[in-house]
Amino acid sequence: MAGYVLAIDQGTTSTRAIVFDGDMKIAGIGQKEFTQIFPKSGWVEHDPEEIWESVLWTVKQALKEAKLEASQIAAIGITNQRETVVVWERESGKPIHNAIVWQDRRTASYCEKLKRQGLEKLFTRRTGLLLDPYFSGTKLSWMLANVKGARARAAKGELCFGTVDSFLIWRLTGGRSFVTDATNASRTLIYNIGDNRWDEDLLEILRIPAAMLPEVKDCADDFGVCDESLFGAAIPILGVAGDQQAATIGQACFEPGMMKSTYGTGCFAVLNTGTDMCRSKNRLLTTIAYRLDGETTYALEGSIFIAGAAVQWLRDGIGVIEKASQSGELAAQADPQQEVYLVPAFTGLGAPYWDAEARGAIFGLTRATGPAELSRAALEAVCYQTRDLLDAMRKDWRSFDGDTVLRVDGGMVASDWTMQRLSDLLDAPVDRPTILETTALGAAWLAGSRAGVWPDRQAFARSWARQCRFEPQMDEKSRASKVRGWKDAVRRTLTDA
Repeated sequence: MAGYVLAIDQGTTSTRAIVFDGDMKIAGIGQKEFTQIFPKSGWVEHDPEEIWESVLWTVKQALKEAKLEASQIAAIGITNQRETVVVWERESGKPIHNAIVWQDRRTASYCEKLKRQGLEKLFTRRTGLLLDPYFSGTKLSWMLANVKGARARAAKGELCFGTVDSFLIWRLTGGRSFVTDATNASRTLIYNIGDNRWDEDLLEILRIPAAMLPEVKDCADDFGVCDESLFGAAIPILGVAGDQQAATIGQACFEPGMMKSTYGTGCFAVLNTGTDMCRSKNRLLTTIAYRLDGETTYALEGSIFIAGAAVQWLRDGIGVIEKASQSGELAAQADPQQEVYLVPAFTGLGAPYWDAEARGAIFGLTRATGPAELSRAALEAVCYQTRDLLDAMRKDWRSFDGDTVLRVDGGMVASDWTMQRLSDLLDAPVDRPTILETTALGAAWLAGSRAGVWPDRQAFARSWARQCRFEPQMDEKSRASKVRGWKDAVRRTLTDA
């Protein structure tokens, strides 16, 4: 059998399908954007049917570009936007409502109510997560309460809940497989990450019937077989992981202390803590990095809601730049005497602050401030936020001395200026890999290794290659001064300031 592996990368704004060959090189890509739906302020939805159609189209396009038949694909790996909620009818497969996206904030008041009841410690102890609208559980509870008859139907077993991976697997297998993997389950707010099972107490609090939950599997496992009628061959689905965990795998961060950070719309930093389920005291998330051969590897994760989206705001919101790539060029031209700080709390602040009500602010403006200084402030904001996460990780995990190399991926890492400033402000080396499609590569490796056509964990880690390393060049006095200014700007932005 040929060593071709297909990765389906179902993201927040687009779906991509990538065919990798036996040498783990890209043979074909298909990509398709889909509609972002904003029914009310703070609400974000997707049409599950449009997502499904985008998957079908991109897979066919990737196979076409690779000049392959589906029968030449050894396995499929799936990675997906995490925390997004889909509920569909078990009989027909039809969704009962639009998908509620991870960015959606409609359950903020419900989360606050649960906190006032003193329940956050219980949720955190069982799931490693915080009570925030970001996670799936309160979204699912909202859907069951607001779609007529949904909770009663769910209790009868007539409805299925899943993150996007579950929905896609159900459709790909013609409804024969109702499954998810441990990483996606760990982001739902109803999965006990210590016992590796759905948590009955949390289900009862959120009034979620257990009958509607999928079976949870390892990340490299038998998830079902793709229906032959879709692409012309029955292809096994052998790997699944949420996007940030898939990127962690794609970056070969298999050893405790290894860390990666992905810079897309948001930023997500993940630190491998091995079998140590480190309980954060600094508002980070304890999560499952991956589960292989029944063994769970844990991680500390910091989630930043706005990273590349700040550059998009410069372009689309205020017209400071015409294209995203200009931001780094302008930042390099900024006046070094002006210290301008952008706190990009457009949808609140994520880790380690978790202030859902905070809103964006700019500090240090003068009459001389222009596009260059604003561009630098937007890019530096990502670097400062990453430093906040790294500082919290150092405090949380005693085994982490902070003397680490940060492996990076995502659209923003193409900017040399941004990566150099990141290294400067972290006071740590930053490695950019030769393969930037690390999320899709991680999903593909899970499937390919399970199929026996790709290398095992150790050999895959050895194959990871660095394209460029950025070393710190900023002096400590300048770094400390800039970081103090950032912390003051954040303090002024927080709602309890």
